[in-house]
Amino acid sequence: MKRLLRRLSRTVAGAVPEGHVPVCVGEEGGPVERFAVRAELLGEPPFAALLRRAAQEYGYAHPGALRIPCPVADFRRLLLRLSHDPSPAAGCHA
Repeated sequence: MKRLLRRLSRTVAGAVPEGHVPVCVGEEGGPVERFAVRAELLGEPPFAALLRRAAQEYGYAHPGALRIPCPVADFRRLLLRLSHDPSPAAGCHA
C-alpha cells in the first residue's frame, strides 16, 4: 500500500506518466500535495463531484494545474478506494 501511495503522490514537480493528469490537492490555507491521477478516474462519480466542487470554488478559467479543494488524507483514501473498487459511493466531504 505504501508503494501505491508513493506512486500516486508526487510532492515535487516532475513528469506526469502517460495517461495521468496532474492534480494539486489541499484545502485553502493548508498543505497542498501534487498527485498524478489516472485520467480514467476523472469520470468516476466521486471524482466528478470533486471536479464540480473545484469549479465552484476556483471557476473554469483557473490557471495552472487542476486544483481540488479537499483534505489530502481524504483524497488519498478516495484514490485507494478507486484503485480497488471502481464504483465507491463517497469522496471528499465539505
